[in-house]
Amino acid sequence: MMDVKATLKQIGNAAKAAAAELGFATAERKHAALIGAAEYVWASRGDIIEANALDMDYGREKGLSAAMLDRLMLDEDRIRNMVDGLRAVAEQEDPVGQVLEEWERPNGLHIKRVRTPLGVIGVIYESRPNVTADAGALCLKAGNAVILRGGSEGFHSSTAIHKALVKGVVAAGLPEATIQLVPTRDRAAVSEMLTMVDTIDVIVPRGGKGLVGLVQREARVPVFSHLEGIVHIYIDASADRQKTLDVVLNAKTRRTGICGAAECLLMHDDIAASWGPEVIQALMDKGVVVDADTTLQAIAGTQPAAADHWGKEFLDMEIAAKTVANVDEAIAHIRQYGSNHTDCIMAEDGRAVDRFFERLDSAILMHNASTQFADGGEFGMGAEIGIATGKMHARGPVGAAQLTSFKYLVRGDGAVRA
Repeated sequence: MMDVKATLKQIGNAAKAAAAELGFATAERKHAALIGAAEYVWASRGDIIEANALDMDYGREKGLSAAMLDRLMLDEDRIRNMVDGLRAVAEQEDPVGQVLEEWERPNGLHIKRVRTPLGVIGVIYESRPNVTADAGALCLKAGNAVILRGGSEGFHSSTAIHKALVKGVVAAGLPEATIQLVPTRDRAAVSEMLTMVDTIDVIVPRGGKGLVGLVQREARVPVFSHLEGIVHIYIDASADRQKTLDVVLNAKTRRTGICGAAECLLMHDDIAASWGPEVIQALMDKGVVVDADTTLQAIAGTQPAAADHWGKEFLDMEIAAKTVANVDEAIAHIRQYGSNHTDCIMAEDGRAVDRFFERLDSAILMHNASTQFADGGEFGMGAEIGIATGKMHARGPVGAAQLTSFKYLVRGDGAVRA
């Protein structure tokens, strides 16, 4: 049986040594590693799909929902998207060394604030094996070594993807330990990573409430929080009917298992009394179970909402629906039940939109756009390591630039302090 503590210590030390070299790796070498990784992933697509079939069987045996199995599943199109993401990250401007600010002081000092890698990043994630490629690519682009601990459901898929990534890294002359995958399903590895203060600089959790709760309770390493996607859409009295139908259906049904999927619909009383029932019916026609408040229960086919439906991340073909008197009531509901991930307002009244944007502090706020756009790739970041919902410097989609810190470069010419 694997000695988890000893194995993680070895992985951590190797990552720390790799990070020291990656901190000054050239942009060209990192680019070559990512392009090579993309080519190796594509060349290995047959092996990856074969490995994924084992994970899908494992997921079915565990009783995963259809939405969770969809998150887990890889086919050639999804592998192509993974490859495109690797290439997109490769082509981005290298963030390391970018000058954020520069100024002169009367004391003769010239000061620059420049981006620098964080060091070693631990990424703990569930279900979605594509995170292996996304996280590996972004950490490498930002000059960081990464320790990946994927979910037990995606163990075989992540292992096959990781193998391809490492080939690209080594072919470019970078340390093999640049991207490491914890080689066990044992959950003790998660707890161990959370206390590796000597070798891991930051932890990024990407998963459900259980994982995030564990991280919050046990982490001694700094954490970029990625909480649940309890995503709300508020339909204002001024909302456009067709835009709302299109956006709500897409936000809920395009992919129900992702963190940007809508989980709660807040509807202005005026809309509920006019064309709002069409929105509810359209959702039900698509197979969505609608947990409705007292007012909306008048719509045939809905079911009564229970208290625990508010603030619930369904990750399935189910949504909670509630009427509100105005934008302020919608804001109050979101403040009480939201997770500061992504929230949307459907409105044509600019004042309502401004109020919604001003008074909510979610990492992502949207207007007349599907919440399924809450994604680093859609934001032009190539990929994302997750959606950070905390208040640290990395917030919203976490791309390569967010995986850096900064340092001050101070130059003088014999300057001394009086």
